[in-house]
Amino acid sequence: QVQLVESGGALVQAGGSLRLSCAASGIIFSSYVMGWYRQAPGKQRELVAAITGGGRTNYADSVKGRFTLSRDNPKNTVYLQMNSLKVEDTATYYCNARNDWWDYWGQGTQVTVSS
Repeated sequence: QVQLVESGGALVQAGGSLRLSCAASGIIFSSYVMGWYRQAPGKQRELVAAITGGGRTNYADSVKGRFTLSRDNPKNTVYLQMNSLKVEDTATYYCNARNDWWDYWGQGTQVTVSS
């Protein structure tokens, strides 16, 4: 059974930092592209950042320079370090694991940034 378990969401003031974690089980972790998506109320889910098994990353323009995505393959975990948080970063953040055949989602973790 595949599980993606997110943690680290919280209420934080603008300018603050958070680190989200996503622990995966039931998959060959290193063979999956891992990503974080977010969805704010009334908006579509959007890609925040993604990382290949080899560590190549891509980021949404809105988070470049502020967020850093990394993965620890032996621990089956991906991390999203979020710095200089803005009110507009408020959303539910979802972990995603995908390859050519499968696409899995976590339950989400809430990030709320107050002004």
